[in-house]
Amino acid sequence: MGAVSNLLDSKGHDVLTVRPDQPVSEAIEKMEELSAGTSVVVEGGEVVGIISERDVFRKVILKGQSIDDVKVQDIMSTDLTTITPETSLDDCMQLMTNKRIRHLPVLRDKALCGIVSIGDVVKYLVVEKDFKIRNLETYISGAM
Repeated sequence: MGAVSNLLDSKGHDVLTVRPDQPVSEAIEKMEELSAGTSVVVEGGEVVGIISERDVFRKVILKGQSIDDVKVQDIMSTDLTTITPETSLDDCMQLMTNKRIRHLPVLRDKALCGIVSIGDVVKYLVVEKDFKIRNLETYISGAM
């Protein structure tokens, strides 16, 4: 089973970030531009939270507030679960399942170096398993 670093090497290390003092409308615009469902909140180079489309819907829209009037810091989640590049993909799946979260920021010495989603992990594991199956089929075919 691979590590998060392998997944990030294949998908990339780019992470959409916003500041806590930004209006939610700006965060949503950035998320829409990049087709991202989540943005990591960074202040002074340090990860301080995470915001998702679900947060906006539940904490702003359903409460009848305007996305122009609410700041990211007012709705961001601050009780973050993070991982390191060395974390196994099995551990990622366990964390995401047990905590019912879809995104895990990847930190190395408190510095943001990527983010993985449940979809990223599943896709990577499927590709990895397909590769192993093809190699085994080739080995068996050549051995007979």
